[in-house]
Amino acid sequence: MTSADNQPQEIPPLPPPPPDYASRLPPVAEADELVSVGPDYMGREALLTPGAAAGWAAMRDAASAEGIELILVSSFRSVARQTEILSAKLAKGMSLEAALEYSAYPGFSEHHSGNAIDIGTSGARHLEEEFEFTPAFAWLAGRAGGFGFSMTFPRNNRFAIAYEPWHWCFR
Repeated sequence: MTSADNQPQEIPPLPPPPPDYASRLPPVAEADELVSVGPDYMGREALLTPGAAAGWAAMRDAASAEGIELILVSSFRSVARQTEILSAKLAKGMSLEAALEYSAYPGFSEHHSGNAIDIGTSGARHLEEEFEFTPAFAWLAGRAGGFGFSMTFPRNNRFAIAYEPWHWCFR
């Protein structure tokens, strides 16, 4: 973060997670072995564990062969980056409890594992529920399991995370 005069701004420390948080969502360690899977939709280098990378490549290619476009929106995310994301939500006035419905507390995001990906497709805004109504989502719902991926946050999930039809994790 920078201020108007482009001087680095210190990110205030996050408040602690709610006392029951670890019982809702398990802690996740940062991956220690990551490989590049090419750029994400913004041109950033995307990283996954070797297994997830192989699964993603095979799944993306199989979908493409069937005329389905899968776009990599997000992949590995460090604890530090997760802290920035959550801090930005709080800085915009969101309460911690509300922010935790959409972003895991640092140290609890599946993205830290290097096995989680957020997927998009043309014709739908990224990271929005409308993804559920795309051919890409229908394809994933029927076929992702065969490549080792499952959707972690269906409607009314046990983790108290908002429905995320775009978030898939390699198991």
